[in-house]
Amino acid sequence: MEKNSKEKSGKEKNSIKNAYNSKVNKKMILDSDYSHLQSKIFFKTAMTMLIAAIIAFGIYILVLKGHFANVVIKGLNYFVFNDYQTALDFYKKVIGNNMYLFVLIAMLIIFLIILRVYIRSFTKYFNEINSGIDALLLENSSDVVLSDELSATEKKINNIKHILTRRKMLADIEKQRKNDLVMYLAHDLKTPLTSVIGYLTLLRDEGQISDELREKYLSISLDKAERLEELINEFFEITRFNLSDITLDIREVNLTRLLEQVTYEFKPMLMEKNLQCELSMDKDIMLKCDANKLERVFDNLLRNAVNYSYENGLIRIVVIKGESDTSVKVINKGNTISKEKLERIFEQFYRLDTARSSKNGGAGLGLAIAKEIVELHGGRIRAVSENEVIEFEVVLPIL
Repeated sequence: MEKNSKEKSGKEKNSIKNAYNSKVNKKMILDSDYSHLQSKIFFKTAMTMLIAAIIAFGIYILVLKGHFANVVIKGLNYFVFNDYQTALDFYKKVIGNNMYLFVLIAMLIIFLIILRVYIRSFTKYFNEINSGIDALLLENSSDVVLSDELSATEKKINNIKHILTRRKMLADIEKQRKNDLVMYLAHDLKTPLTSVIGYLTLLRDEGQISDELREKYLSISLDKAERLEELINEFFEITRFNLSDITLDIREVNLTRLLEQVTYEFKPMLMEKNLQCELSMDKDIMLKCDANKLERVFDNLLRNAVNYSYENGLIRIVVIKGESDTSVKVINKGNTISKEKLERIFEQFYRLDTARSSKNGGAGLGLAIAKEIVELHGGRIRAVSENEVIEFEVVLPIL
């Protein structure tokens, strides 16, 4: 108990110390960024105080030597009374007896004037910062330029401007990509729909038709209707991905059985290309995860492997359980994916099949969604392709 208490106390002290050091480091960086401005403020403040002191001393000398009194009396005589004795008596009664009060008021007025000029010299910095902030809304590529004293603020504003510009560009690209995809999918909907309508019309209008031909027409209509369903599901996939956030329901799951179930459901797709699926893993590997979401990840990876595998090939699923994580690899033979495409393969709406074949064409969301689900689990996903071998690896932490 005492040992645990000491360890806890030591951890708390280290935490406080680290927080303090972090705060000190941030303060030192901030001070160094604005050292030029601090020096200028100090210099202007010192000059203001010096000028105020010189003027105050000058007023004091004028009063002490009587020069101030002579100037005031002459002014009263010339502008007000036109009689020197009357001006002198007025000065003695009104000003002479309250000399220190008038001197104090005069010094205060002069100080306020100097302070006003001093403050105005600094408001230009705020005006520059406001102009820099307004420039963030402009779409021109030129950087914001501020005074040398505000170089740190200038750098930060320009960084924000570049980030906003980059985000806007990416948003525009994503929007355009999505619009193109929706346009392509809408165009693709016409092809199977036209075929379904055409063959059903033939079945309706042709009174004498052989059973073999009827079976052929029905088979083609069914294939086109299934393709139509896939395309409609892709529209819903796009909507779901953009309108909702993915949340996890973490539970302990038998990963072995999960993968066995996923591969079993793919038997019809595997048979179409005469593919074999081989599972290499231990029995009853347990993992804490969201089973439904993770099933979607492996479904996407296996579907991707089937679509881009050579016919009569082999798809291997290899599971390796480590001390801190579990690795799941989906490996198949197919055309080597270029490095440029691998770097973008997990982007939203990105499709490998640039020719947009109806057979393999998807919404380009499967791998993007898989990446998001894996990262929500605290894991990572990567793709490697060389020598006509494509490998996707999902690494999930053991919670």
